[in-house]
Amino acid sequence: MSKRYDVYAQNCPTRMILDRVGDKWTLLILNILVERPMRFNQLKRDVEGISQKVLSQTLKNLVRDGFVERTVFPTIPVTVEYASTVMGKTLAKPIAELTYWAEQNMDNVLLSQQKFDASANSAVEPL
Repeated sequence: MSKRYDVYAQNCPTRMILDRVGDKWTLLILNILVERPMRFNQLKRDVEGISQKVLSQTLKNLVRDGFVERTVFPTIPVTVEYASTVMGKTLAKPIAELTYWAEQNMDNVLLSQQKFDASANSAVEPL
């Protein structure tokens, strides 16, 4: 029997997963790994702006949660490759749609932010 979860319940463990997959680095890494397996340094090059520490920690969490698999090849030096698991691939479509939406709507978001900031700056409260 499958256990029932309620994401709106304060102590529901699904919130941890939502927090994980809602992270920008997680989304970008999963979006790349669904296409093909990659080594650490290639991921670091492809995900511009991510630090080595953040990439390492994010990959560790994704492996722990079952979204990514880590394969070590017995070469000299050792080669490590990361790939999306079957479960990780189930997120491919929602992530692709979200990243596409972000790219398509960024101009509108920036315009809204500018309007908000302009109105917030003009509404100075008297002392």
